[in-house]
This record gives sequence, C-alpha cells and structure tokens, in this order.
Amino acid sequence: MKLDIEIKKIIKRTLVLSDQYDAMTTDTYLLGNISELDSVSIVSVILALEEEFSISIHDDEISAATFKTLGTLVQFIQKKITEKTTATVVQGCR
Repeated sequence: MKLDIEIKKIIKRTLVLSDQYDAMTTDTYLLGNISELDSVSIVSVILALEEEFSISIHDDEISAATFKTLGTLVQFIQKKITEKTTATVVQGCR
C-alpha cells in the first residue's frame, strides 16, 4: 500500500474523521483545515505513526511545517522509515 494512503488512514482513524476526508490528497492542508487536528491530537497521530511504522519521532523533529499538508507529513515519515532501515542495515554489517 502506498505510504500516503496508509498515513491518511491513520489520521482518519486516530481523529475519528468522517468519510469526507477520504478525498484527501498529498496537497490537502492538515493544520487549519482539519478542525479535529489540534496540539493534543497531533500527539495521538504521532504515537499512532510511531507504532504503525516502528519508528521513533522526537519532539525537536516536529514543527508546524511537518503537518502543513498530507504530503509534508508523508515526506517526513518516509525519511524516518529510511533512517530506520539504514540504521538497521548498518548495525547488521557490524
């Protein structure tokens, strides 16, 4: 499954969004567009993403720019997955 679709499902499930959000694209604004997405719910989304992708996201890595659009969030998560994969490969070579 494509990463953007997986992340969209996680956001929808975590925030209990209606079906109108099925039409979200990578250009869809998140902050300021989804009223359910506030500072508290961002933490819930981050926890769900960490669990789903077995990644670790530190507070200093998150900014409003990360959650600007679905696309910026997808790019951030892809980077975290790549970092995890690279670290695993490097550790396996030791």
